[in-house]
Amino acid sequence: MNGFLINAIIFIVAAIICVPIAKRLGMGSVLGYLIAGILIGPYLLGFIEDGNQGQDIMHTTEFGVVMMLFLIGLELEPKNLWKMKDLILKVGLSQVLITAALIFGISILIGVNWRVGLAVGLSMALSSTAIVLQSLKEKHQMDSNSGRMSFGVLLMQDIAVIPILAVLPLLVVAGAEMSADSGHGGFLEHQPGWVQTLMIFAAIGLVILMGRYGFGPILNWVSKTKLRELFTASALLIVVGIAFLMELVGLSPALGTFLAGVILANSPYKHALESDLDPFKGLLLGLFFMAVGATINFELISSNASVIISLTLGVMLLKALVLLIIGKVRGLSIPENLSFAFGLAQVSEFSFVTYAFALQLGIFAASTSDFLIAVTALTMTLTPILMLVIDKLIIPKLQEKENKNEREADTFSEKNKVILVGFAHFGSTLGRFLRANGIEATVLDFNPDQVDLLRKMGFKVFYGDATRLDLLHSAGAEEAQILISAINSSETNRKLVELCQEHFPHLEVMIRTKNRNDAYEMMEMGVEHIYREHLDTSIRMGEDVLKKLGFRAHTIHRLASQFRKYDEDALKVLFQYKNDREEYISKVKKQIEQQELLLSGELSKKFSLNDQAWDSEPMKESVKKS
Repeated sequence: MNGFLINAIIFIVAAIICVPIAKRLGMGSVLGYLIAGILIGPYLLGFIEDGNQGQDIMHTTEFGVVMMLFLIGLELEPKNLWKMKDLILKVGLSQVLITAALIFGISILIGVNWRVGLAVGLSMALSSTAIVLQSLKEKHQMDSNSGRMSFGVLLMQDIAVIPILAVLPLLVVAGAEMSADSGHGGFLEHQPGWVQTLMIFAAIGLVILMGRYGFGPILNWVSKTKLRELFTASALLIVVGIAFLMELVGLSPALGTFLAGVILANSPYKHALESDLDPFKGLLLGLFFMAVGATINFELISSNASVIISLTLGVMLLKALVLLIIGKVRGLSIPENLSFAFGLAQVSEFSFVTYAFALQLGIFAASTSDFLIAVTALTMTLTPILMLVIDKLIIPKLQEKENKNEREADTFSEKNKVILVGFAHFGSTLGRFLRANGIEATVLDFNPDQVDLLRKMGFKVFYGDATRLDLLHSAGAEEAQILISAINSSETNRKLVELCQEHFPHLEVMIRTKNRNDAYEMMEMGVEHIYREHLDTSIRMGEDVLKKLGFRAHTIHRLASQFRKYDEDALKVLFQYKNDREEYISKVKKQIEQQELLLSGELSKKFSLNDQAWDSEPMKESVKKS
């Protein structure tokens, strides 16, 4: 029987069973995949027969991490990386250097060889990009303070893999022989350390050159065939080819593809590459997490339980303490700091690569490598469980305590038909417009400094967090007719909508969104009244352009109204295809063509011949002449 097909069925069935259960229990998909891998591994149900088979699966599914790093690179234009230099250098670099130094120092104190200690310190300073990013995306925390800092740390760690893998060959004592059971170093396996280091930098340079001058013409040539499957094959060829080149020189394949992704971030094929590779990434990442679970050697752990568990918890605690201090210095709140620190407390999937490289170079013995792999896999398994406890039990209590200690929410002296949440630039303009037309709104804002400033200016603003049910009750949500969210936070808007739908279904909710993607998310939640913040401003500027070009005011007003209506109607149509990129692009083109056709038809009606009354200047001229 075909062993590959049997393994594929086992992995897929395990994922289908375990991941939905884990998601339903609030554990997240990563923990579901890890549990599935543990269950089918050689030490529980035994569907994976031996450790070698598990390691082979791990090696194969690492392409999920490779593709993830390539897609991350595509999203990061070099200019955006420069904008994040503060997070990358100050936060990320501090974490890597301090953690590596502490682990190295502890290793020396307990009598570990300095080469081994340095290799372990550099390896364990890294955190799992796959686990952390997946978790942040599932919890919609990428735009939060802790999410941005986590992303900055992960970027620095991904970049740090280059010098780490370059330093390891230099740790080899002159004349030391490579490990007899090594075989992963490619044609550089028996070369001196300085030659390996030189070739590593040469390989990186080649990737940069190909990304800048080679991949674009190749993709352009293939795209002319208009065969999507050929373009997908070309995208896979780029990823697999770079991975192969990196493995030849003993470097991390994921790191090479990350660099290529950054270089291709300005390419016109960026979005096509993302849409073609994303399904492969999701599938292989899930299999990677399962492989991590399957390779946890419970026999080794049980025979060295106290040492391995102590080391696992010690490493996680040490990393978390370093990150807690960094988060405190950067001004994170206690709940945000806990999410930031313990979310990054595990050891990285890249560490499997550095362990294998150190084993190949003769820095590690095979038993040391197995020991470290067990610790790393345990940290990756424990992190989702630990974050579940923190998110469900610890953070809610801390937030409740913080709310009590913080400034008390204001007592509401009035109840109006309209509740306005957020009174910054957008909200204050809206509130002033309503008040100018005789409509009073109960205004809430969660920024105490903003509230104090607005009160000095004469605005009646109440302090409080609108996502608290008791505060909405106090603000008169039961009697109000409309709730307006004028805040610039997708996460807070989501919570507010859920709260209103559950407890105040009679409220008509009107939501400000930043862009189409945010609007689609609100539409998925059933929100009907959605206002994209740049739509009206863009149209108003277009009106002024037409006015400068001689169009009549009534014509402009009518065309702007029609354009706004057509765009809102198109949003509802495109919403149905937002998850099918190819169909979505096709529908966008059709909607634009239809919109322009309808507007040109409106313009041809020649209403402008009779709309002079809308223009004050022609009226003044006619009065002067008379």
